[in-house]
Amino acid sequence: MTLNEIIDRLRTAHLMVRDANEWDGLAAALVDAYHSNDEDRVEQLQPPFLQSWRTVTHYVLRDTFDAAGISVAEPSLPWAIATLTANGVSREPVLCHVDPAAPQEPPGAAIEGPRLFTFAEAMTYYAECLAPLLERANGRQEQYTT
Repeated sequence: MTLNEIIDRLRTAHLMVRDANEWDGLAAALVDAYHSNDEDRVEQLQPPFLQSWRTVTHYVLRDTFDAAGISVAEPSLPWAIATLTANGVSREPVLCHVDPAAPQEPPGAAIEGPRLFTFAEAMTYYAECLAPLLERANGRQEQYTT
């Protein structure tokens, strides 16, 4: 299974749950709640937002990841979708920008809240996380270009 096939299935599975505008709307509403310091709204929006991404990855895409030799486990980072592992290589696709120069706080821990990805950005980052898992498994980087 190629990276492009996996990304197509990943995108399709998420779009079966919500269209891209709905995913982006949820992210925007959550960012607005953080910026307005509306803790109740953050608590209302954050768990279902994260759980939606995680459920699609853990359950809807189970066969796809199994076929590619990728195991799916719970994430260790607060804004991660899952921990994906193949042949000793692990990646955790996250749903927000992470500044590598910032102190080692969990992604999105800042007072103003995380800078959440749009649906398109999340799919691009997901592909970037998957590429090394597939390259390592098959040893042929050229087959897995996006």
